[in-house]
Amino acid sequence: MLENFQAPSFDLLPHAVALLTAYALAFPIGWNREQEERSAGLRTFPLVAVASCGFIQAAEGLTPDSPEAMARIVEGIITGMGFIGGGAILQLKDSVKGTATAASLWVTGAIGVAVGLGSYDTAVMLSIVTLVTLAVLSRIKKRAGDDDAIREPAETSVQSEL
Repeated sequence: MLENFQAPSFDLLPHAVALLTAYALAFPIGWNREQEERSAGLRTFPLVAVASCGFIQAAEGLTPDSPEAMARIVEGIITGMGFIGGGAILQLKDSVKGTATAASLWVTGAIGVAVGLGSYDTAVMLSIVTLVTLAVLSRIKKRAGDDDAIREPAETSVQSEL
């Protein structure tokens, strides 16, 4: 059991590259959320990605020959991301706000996990798909909302119907 806790090698460069990559891939998502004035933004998203990546990298030395143990760590990160995302969701009288931010936080955690596991291609694709979804679909949603506002019938007074 103690053989798993031997002194680790002190090689900062691979960890620095991974953590900076996770940060860089999450930054544009945070920038988008910041520009949209959402509850989580420029600071939160990169920190989520870095933390997720860091948990994976910190556990690598403890789980080198145990994919089951790494899977449990990933499951814990997924659960934690759900908890953080849940805090971004607000239920109002007749609507729910923050679901896109919550989903973006969850994806950002996945970006950090992917980078931590060395799956850079997956992390890049997650980042691109998230940015496209937030940027392009937000514009489409706003246009549809504007069109709906134009199509709404004007209010009529009771007297005009008499």
